[in-house]
This record gives sequence, C-alpha cells and structure tokens, in this order.
Amino acid sequence: MTTITLVQGDITRESVDAIVNAANSSLLGGGGVDGAVHRRGGPAILAECRRLRASHYGKGLPTGRAVATTAGDLDARWVIHTVGPVYQESGGDPALLASCYRESLRVADELGARTVAFPAISTGVYRWPMDDAARIAVETVRHTPTAVEEVRFVLFDDRAYEAFSRRLG
Repeated sequence: MTTITLVQGDITRESVDAIVNAANSSLLGGGGVDGAVHRRGGPAILAECRRLRASHYGKGLPTGRAVATTAGDLDARWVIHTVGPVYQESGGDPALLASCYRESLRVADELGARTVAFPAISTGVYRWPMDDAARIAVETVRHTPTAVEEVRFVLFDDRAYEAFSRRLG
C-alpha cells in the first residue's frame, strides 16, 4: 500500500527516486515548478528534453501524459515530466488532471521508483482551484494501483499544504 505524506517546501530539495515536474508541453523549461526543476537540475535535464522533442515528442508532450528524464543535479534519479491542464473560467477537465498523476505513477513503476515527489499540478499559472486540485490528486493517487511505496506531495505554501491536508484527513 502506498503511503501518502505531505511536505511544505521546495520540491527541488527533496531526496526521492523521482521528482514530478509540472512541465509545459514544450519540455524546454518555463516558470514555477518547471523553471525551478530545470534551474536546480542543471543542463542534463534540458539536454534530454531536447532529445525527446527531436524524437518522440516533436509537437510537445500532450496534456495528461508523462515522460521521464535524468534528474541531473537534483537529489533524485529521475524527473517525471507531466503537462497539466489549464483551468479557465469555464472550468477544466478533471480527467486530464487525474491523468497527470496516473501517468506519472505508471512511468514511476516502469522505472522502478519507490519514492515519488509531486507538486500541486496545474495550480500555479494554469490556475486550477487548489481545493479541487487537492481532491483530484489525493483521490487519484489513492485509487491508482502502483508499486510506489511513498507518494510525497511537496507543497509550496500554507494554502496548498492546508488544502491537501484536508483531503488526506
């Protein structure tokens, strides 16, 4: 059974088998978690992302999918990049957000990862409401069969930590 833990802090400082990156579809870095992962992880991550773009993902990584690269200088073996959906006034597709977590766990299983750190996917510039994002994340992880032993939600601020804590309650 997978243990779910919460940490408030910087996901790039976690010591785990795999860190999940809330990437943009280009896989070439960006803001928020994506920018932090690329900055702290160093050029090896970007080099592998460029190779993925040149081979399998010429049009970018589709929303809800996940792919792994090296973790570069991070204290992890891999970075699992996933592209979260953008939430707009009309709402967002919860199935796509759930897919980010399911697909990341599938990739983690393929890699043999036992500890995985997730951010609150799509809650930054993609504007998914934190309470709903926490509900989708926790429910999806709880109901996805996986060999991952620990899923660690690494949450940047009090608001995110409190939202996820309520869902774990």
